[in-house]
Amino acid sequence: MIPRELIGTAVVPGGREELRLFRRGGDHMIVLDRNELMNSRMSGSEEALAEMTAERLGNRPAPHVLIGGYGMGFTLRAALGALGEDAQVTVVELVPEIIEWAEGPMAELTAGGLDDPRTELVIDDVASLIDEALGRYDAILLDVDNGPDGLTRGANNRIYSARGLAAARGALKPGGILAVWSAAPDVKFAKALADAGFMVDEVAVRARSNGKGARHLIWFATKR
Repeated sequence: MIPRELIGTAVVPGGREELRLFRRGGDHMIVLDRNELMNSRMSGSEEALAEMTAERLGNRPAPHVLIGGYGMGFTLRAALGALGEDAQVTVVELVPEIIEWAEGPMAELTAGGLDDPRTELVIDDVASLIDEALGRYDAILLDVDNGPDGLTRGANNRIYSARGLAAARGALKPGGILAVWSAAPDVKFAKALADAGFMVDEVAVRARSNGKGARHLIWFATKR
């Protein structure tokens, strides 16, 4: 078996543990403590996050989509592929090293997404952009933790709180969509979305693009 090679580390602002980037052959994985957050072999559910959101948006003119968390770029690339040439995609990443890895050892995965003229990259906390927006986005796609809890750092819990969901709802245009990726079910969060005034659709998707692998969840919460 090919051993894992540690090729980078990063400190998450306000986080409890450091992120570690490993390479095994042609595969990459980002690990937090004992949790594998991302793996280059498993892109299916991250792609579905963007593709299924774009399908729900329909033919809106010049949609503006906010993506929280660059990760390995799967969601960004899928969004650019599913949206028209008049779209604008703002991708927010808190950890600068993630972008350095995307442009360095994981450059083959980037596929030009960060260089696309429709893409705006912001190094910041996605919660700050949401708090500052009012009716700005057609969709907000969140994949900053392994689900609706602050795994990467405790401060992320505010994103999934009643206050955070109210801010997300306020940042959306009428009929806009808040889409949240999760590695596992969470009945309480589904209820919290409904209590925040969203129409909620919970969809199970496979981890791999070939329809195999673990089942992940995406909540599509539409602003009433």
